[in-house]
Amino acid sequence: MSDIQHSSDILIIGSGAAGLTAALNLADRFQVTVLAKGRMNEGSTAWAQGGIAAVLEPGDTFDSHIEDTMVAGAGLNNRAVVEMVVEGAPAAIARLIELGVPFNKEAGVLHLTREGGHSHRRIVHVNDATGWAVQEALLNAAIAHPNIRLVPDRVAIDLATSRHETRYSGAGNVWGVYAANRQTGRVELFTARATVLATGGAGRTYLFSTAPRGATGDGIAMAWRAGARVSNMEMMQFHPTCLYNLEVKNFLITEAVRGEGGHLLLPDNGYRFMPDFDARAELAPRDVVARAIDHEIKRLGLDYVHLDIAHRGPEFVKEHFPTIHAKLLTLGIDMTQQPIPVVPAQHYTCGGVVVDRDGRTDLPGLYAAGEVTQSGLHGANRLASNSLLECFVFGEAAAKHIDQCWDDLPPPPPIRAWDESRVTDSDEEVVIKQNWTEIRRFMWNYVGIVRSTKRLERAAHRIKMLTDEVEDYYGHFRVTPDLIELRNLLQAADLIVRSALHRKESRGLHYTLDYPDLLPEAVDTVLVP
Repeated sequence: MSDIQHSSDILIIGSGAAGLTAALNLADRFQVTVLAKGRMNEGSTAWAQGGIAAVLEPGDTFDSHIEDTMVAGAGLNNRAVVEMVVEGAPAAIARLIELGVPFNKEAGVLHLTREGGHSHRRIVHVNDATGWAVQEALLNAAIAHPNIRLVPDRVAIDLATSRHETRYSGAGNVWGVYAANRQTGRVELFTARATVLATGGAGRTYLFSTAPRGATGDGIAMAWRAGARVSNMEMMQFHPTCLYNLEVKNFLITEAVRGEGGHLLLPDNGYRFMPDFDARAELAPRDVVARAIDHEIKRLGLDYVHLDIAHRGPEFVKEHFPTIHAKLLTLGIDMTQQPIPVVPAQHYTCGGVVVDRDGRTDLPGLYAAGEVTQSGLHGANRLASNSLLECFVFGEAAAKHIDQCWDDLPPPPPIRAWDESRVTDSDEEVVIKQNWTEIRRFMWNYVGIVRSTKRLERAAHRIKMLTDEVEDYYGHFRVTPDLIELRNLLQAADLIVRSALHRKESRGLHYTLDYPDLLPEAVDTVLVP
């Protein structure tokens, strides 16, 4: 039996932009515990190169940012949510500046860059490493706050719900989470009156992904098992340009390289192919660019295509992309002189746990913010640099709702401790590794950028077989971080495939050869547990 219990007013699972924003907005009044799966800065936020979209340029308007977001989202966005987020952007930027984020300036005003899908320059950034600066500022503020307790190295297993009360109840309240301590291997229980899921996306279900290793869909899987609806999981965004290098995995070449004039070329003859696919050429939305690259790679049997910005001159390139330039030099590529080999890679999970404008899920006591959610902001394709923005706006919205409704949130009843009396230590770690690799490979091949019903059915068949195997394994052996992640990865893969089979059209990021046309009405895919 695990008898280690921790309680606080509010529990936040995840220490990226969404989780820390919620924590900082609640900590003046409440005791807040923030759990991280590894170190406090290892989530996706720190990896965000691009920046944060906000209407700040003279001549730019909220309506224009809303329109760009809706166009990218292919009609699937919730307009009221888009308005709320876009209109909340300038204030979110102002708060980050207060926290000390050193956004780039030019002649005393914020420097704005432009990215694909945006009709204006509206991306505030810190060189080409915005996420790192934002993560650092939020984390420093959280460390300095006496009411915030930061707890690293806790791998969440499952939400503690009414089913886990000492006196069983079917009420569906969420009272916290069971999490494995990486140091001790023991399972601990964290309880709170309100729990905020800020666990990020499910990118690691794919072989090639820009997501950090921890993005295994944990929050989505845990919320689903606890009884929350999940929506639009088929809308998986692939970044068109991830560095092709067999040694270095997941190095992203930011959207802004194309925004600032980079060209996509065929490696053998230097032919610029994007104008053949779209009038906007390299500035077309990501899904168009990713599909075009995928098309050329498959058509010609290539390993990669070239992204070339050398024609802008060495000074320009080094000034705009210092991080990328320096990193590529260590790999023997000088982007001021030569093209960069790139391939598409999974980049962002547009779907997730259904939330309302207050960040509330279907389960009482459970809120969610950021990439783990489907809030209605992104629709069928996320617009560049709207993702960090969503974290700030929804992290704050959830905090505000918890604060306002505090008296209606009951304190947690006694919850059963984690029972591991019937399990033994695993004898076959190789099973986990094998299954992990298998999932990521068939998801990439069958449920990738271009899909078909037959491919999706093949994936569904594999998932069913693996699920039986993993559930059996989970029932018999003591939980380890790898087993927890495998179980969640498989659950996320299942939700993606079920959602993709459900959508009988091609819209935004979901492109299937069997239904290439758009249906007249845009409808969210909603899975009910």
